[in-house]
Amino acid sequence: MRILVVAPSWIGDTIMAQPLFQRLAQQHSNLEIDALAPPWVAPLLERMPEVTRVIDSPFRHGGLDWPTRRRIGEQLRSEFYDQAIVLPNSWKSALVPFYSKIKKRTGYRGEGRYFLLNDIHKLDKLKHPELVQRYAALAGPLDGSKLEARLQSSREQQIAALTAHGLSADAQPVIFCPGAEYGPAKRWPAEYYATLAQQYGTSENPVLLLGSPKDAPVGEEIVAQSNGSARNLAGKTSLFEAIDLLAAARLVVSNDSGLMHVAAALQRPQVALYGSSSPAYTPPMNEKAKIVSLGIACSPCFERVCPLGHFKCMKDMSPASVAKAAEEVT
Repeated sequence: MRILVVAPSWIGDTIMAQPLFQRLAQQHSNLEIDALAPPWVAPLLERMPEVTRVIDSPFRHGGLDWPTRRRIGEQLRSEFYDQAIVLPNSWKSALVPFYSKIKKRTGYRGEGRYFLLNDIHKLDKLKHPELVQRYAALAGPLDGSKLEARLQSSREQQIAALTAHGLSADAQPVIFCPGAEYGPAKRWPAEYYATLAQQYGTSENPVLLLGSPKDAPVGEEIVAQSNGSARNLAGKTSLFEAIDLLAAARLVVSNDSGLMHVAAALQRPQVALYGSSSPAYTPPMNEKAKIVSLGIACSPCFERVCPLGHFKCMKDMSPASVAKAAEEVT
């Protein structure tokens, strides 16, 4: 059995696709799953034992590039896949399986994909409020079993990542992930992270800040305000290294972001901060996680920037309350 999965383009969504892969592997004793994925999420898929191969998807967020989608689809015809599962909801994401002439093309109804998909599921948001449930249900009705994500990280990989960034091989760092690719409405204030860093870090053993190059400026803000208690690694690690550093952490504090879901898939003690987004939709799949969410009347709004201008969902979330939550998981 060979299945092509068109993977999501977001780190967190990619993590939440793993239970689908697990369910497929349980259903087929001799299964190969190939994932068509952009390079920025490929390291996650390579750390999932259910995925056989990652095929590079060159498409940027929002890009159509119809000729390239057709070319890749035609190239994949020789792979003779039994099924394609399209996780993104856009119609363009279903083009490659269509051009590949894969007999069974599965996905949710949306964006006029009727002629591109032929195994169309209707989304029941009340029955499946969580994104991970929605993905997993594409493999058949859910039976109530716990849905989990588990990324692989060996001790050797962790030591390599630690020593590559000047840490001892036995270090167990506290890690903060202060970014959020979606927008500033999901970000706890930098000054609050700086206050918390002073509680957990020192100049000799600083809190590590992880994130993408886009998160480097906020990381510098935190460093400047933390009196040397934080070290900014945002934009200075590969995603592979970030996975292995998180796997070695004794505590992770993060916004609702891709790295929050990575830490959850590594089962690290963590505090997940929710403001404009909802833990009912994208919770960390981790029994060691503590969720902090104020649940104010206008939250969740799912906006990139606070539409009311007050940002109370994050500004009213004090460092003391987050520190208390951290104490509960460590």
